[in-house]
Amino acid sequence: MRRRTFLGAGGAVLGVGAVALAGRPLLGSYFSEGKPGELLSSTAKLPAPYQVPLPVPAVLKPASTSGTTDTYDITQRVAELEILPGLRTKAWTYGGTFPGPTVVSRSGRRTVVRHRNELNQPVVVHLHGGHTPAASDGYPTSLILPADGSYDAHRAAMDMAGGKHGMSMDHSAMDLAEGVRSYTYPLEQRAATLWYHDHRMGYTGASVWMGLAGFHLVHDDEEERLPLPSGERDIPLMITDRSFAEDGSFRYPMVDPGFHAPGVTDAYMNGVLGDVVLVNGAPWPVHEVQRLRYRLRLLNASNARLYKLELDPQPEGGDAFVQIGSDGGLLSSPRPHDALEIAPGERFDVVVDFSRYRPGTKVRLLNRFGDGTTAEVMRFDVGPGSPKDDTTVPEKLGEVAALDPGRATVTRDFYFRGSVKGWTINDLEYKPGRALARPKLGQTEVWRFTTNFHHPVHLHLNHFQVVSRNNKGLGAYDHGWKDTVDLRPAEAVEVAVRFTDYTGPFMLHCHNLEHEDMAMMGDFVTE
Repeated sequence: MRRRTFLGAGGAVLGVGAVALAGRPLLGSYFSEGKPGELLSSTAKLPAPYQVPLPVPAVLKPASTSGTTDTYDITQRVAELEILPGLRTKAWTYGGTFPGPTVVSRSGRRTVVRHRNELNQPVVVHLHGGHTPAASDGYPTSLILPADGSYDAHRAAMDMAGGKHGMSMDHSAMDLAEGVRSYTYPLEQRAATLWYHDHRMGYTGASVWMGLAGFHLVHDDEEERLPLPSGERDIPLMITDRSFAEDGSFRYPMVDPGFHAPGVTDAYMNGVLGDVVLVNGAPWPVHEVQRLRYRLRLLNASNARLYKLELDPQPEGGDAFVQIGSDGGLLSSPRPHDALEIAPGERFDVVVDFSRYRPGTKVRLLNRFGDGTTAEVMRFDVGPGSPKDDTTVPEKLGEVAALDPGRATVTRDFYFRGSVKGWTINDLEYKPGRALARPKLGQTEVWRFTTNFHHPVHLHLNHFQVVSRNNKGLGAYDHGWKDTVDLRPAEAVEVAVRFTDYTGPFMLHCHNLEHEDMAMMGDFVTE
């Protein structure tokens, strides 16, 4: 396996609550800032904020339905989009749009999505947050090869193993589909905001940056019995950052722009940050709202950027966001927040009551972790009058059965580290087929994540519950069922998890996509 040069720095060893730095000032600066990433500035002329209406991704219609199953067709293809006004951006898309079309499913009703790959690169599709059989989970070497026949197994393997960031593997670790693959989602899970995105080994960051991301919403009876905002007042918001070249094309610092070797150039190994904030693919958009409650499904689909979201002005009395759901669906009861800290991969389902604002108020959604152009996200323009609102946020939301960590059969440790070796879990770079754990179906386990850098940790197959943070209680954003937890520098987070239904190989990885692409992944195999 190839060794990586990690930012030109020496190793760093973590003791929880204390960090020993060894290396150049660049390495130490990541700890002092506590935030990942390096800014890649645009060379295009950027528009003023709040000039573009908020787009809402179209809901995809099924190609066919039966008594048990809805089947959808999505073609992955290049499309030229007007993202920055007056410029054309060549994007990789699901069905010609960025974000891709929204798939809407019913809990317990099988969804099949047939993906056809008309791009010039192999792809993988992962339903993030889906309780999914291993064969449809989007294992990073389960490739859909281009439909034009331009790739074979040898070329696909060489591209993933090439260069200094390539990961060693053999052809037996790959599962190849020629042009088309069907993903089957039984969706035996609660209503939740899921999303789908590329998951190819070594290239996830580049592929998502180029546009391969979309929403998948699941509904159920429990959710629909509640008097929450719905219809046009239930809005999915995919927040991303991007950088643009002068001609409108995406800028991304691939170590090999020809896609024959994975990873980014050394300066961006801690993550790529753009200077344009997009919401549903539009730069700093504006959305007109009535003086009513709205449900906002907030998704951080950025490669590496963290957001601290606030409304400006804050409503009188504060508590601007009433959180009703997390990654895995409804909370047991609502949790009010003045601000939301959201890491890559996380979702927050919130209700905002715009009747608390005077008619004509222009309410900005700000990013307090940003500066300059990245401090602005979008704006809500509050309409006139006082329409009657037939929605409420009840004190009881959903049934969240607590996992008892005291009944755990095993506690496992996973160390997410940046060192001279690169990005590793338990000091190991990713290798397909090597299992870091073999949990038994139906048994509760405690998994302890520790780190020396900032890592949003994502777990496939089942959601988990946060048990503690640094041996203390839960953080403000740790409640409910989650599949991604924000792990800050020199932190330890314990989660309780019980895997159910499906045996086979699944993934544990950092959802900073540059970290993921440069080996911060691990397999676990359920038995």
